[in-house]
Amino acid sequence: MNIKVGIMTAPHISCEQHPNGVLLHDVRIGIGFHWDRTEDQLFEGTMEIRRNPDGSETAINTLDVEDYLSSVITSEMSATSSLELLKAHAVISRSWLLRPIMEKAKSKEPRANSREGYTDTSERRIVWYERDAHVGFDVCADDHCQRYEGITRRDAHPEAAERVRQAVEATRGMVLVDPTDNDAVCDTRFYKSCGGRTELFENAWAPHHYRYLESVECPYCNTRDARVLSQVLNNYDQETQDFYRWTVRYTADELANIIRDRSGIDFGDILELKPLKRGPSGRIYELEIVGTKHRMVVGKELEIRKWLSRSHLYSSAFDVERVSAGDTNPKQDFLLRGRGWGHGVGLCQIGAAVMADQGFTYTQILAHYFPGSQLKKVI
Repeated sequence: MNIKVGIMTAPHISCEQHPNGVLLHDVRIGIGFHWDRTEDQLFEGTMEIRRNPDGSETAINTLDVEDYLSSVITSEMSATSSLELLKAHAVISRSWLLRPIMEKAKSKEPRANSREGYTDTSERRIVWYERDAHVGFDVCADDHCQRYEGITRRDAHPEAAERVRQAVEATRGMVLVDPTDNDAVCDTRFYKSCGGRTELFENAWAPHHYRYLESVECPYCNTRDARVLSQVLNNYDQETQDFYRWTVRYTADELANIIRDRSGIDFGDILELKPLKRGPSGRIYELEIVGTKHRMVVGKELEIRKWLSRSHLYSSAFDVERVSAGDTNPKQDFLLRGRGWGHGVGLCQIGAAVMADQGFTYTQILAHYFPGSQLKKVI
């Protein structure tokens, strides 16, 4: 089964034939996040450079699902990860990919608008960012969908590359399904670190509760073990050191400028950040921003993270503290004390890495983060 992956769009795309595939230059990754950068990437399969109506170009990679997965799990993590972790990630990455494809094949009805319930008024802006259907390809290659950065990292270490192939082959065609919903393929989300407890799907995306995405305790991702972290975090992810517990401090003027620039709204001086609704992981999904010129409720979690940072906060699981800015400054600073890295729904990648290192099998890892789900071979 082949899929099409949109790699990048640019005014002009530079690429060249390589003995092992096609080399694309200056591919942008981590768009809008704190690891945003460009790099050259090598791809298997076929590569089409499509010209768009506005004159820009889009690179679209066509390849087999299982080959795609072998690259995804080493783009999301490291090729040196343990075999059980790689197996677990192969299953959830395959499930995430195939769910909408199989839903579309079973239903003649168009998929519901993923922003159904979107609210944008002068008093409330509640929005979630979903996997909206792409035009001309099935998924994109960046964090909007799931990271797919070609084969460079996978093949950098032959032994690690072989272990990745073993993980994909051992789970070939296998996905997680929900036995309470006619074996529908599970919506298997993942992220870096939950910070101690996972979050509910409906607090990050559409207001729908999935039984296999209950909030569960995760005593595993609280680690500083460089050996384990190097397995799950690739080179640029390892630049993030304080993912489990973190702090961000803003002056009052700095925060006001960031919120104005990121939201497009002039709140004046920020008087208060008031968490209105939190999920079981502590992640805020409705936050009221009170300013001298305006007040507004913002959500869900990713929108909050966007508004309160030049890139994105690590997560929306934070507490707000006002602290002295010094004797000569009457305005107090804002101190955000946070936990976790990412939306917190589904599999905690660092937690799963620790579980695998402690001897848990991939089926036990999946059962922990997706309780009540079952493995099933579908392709």
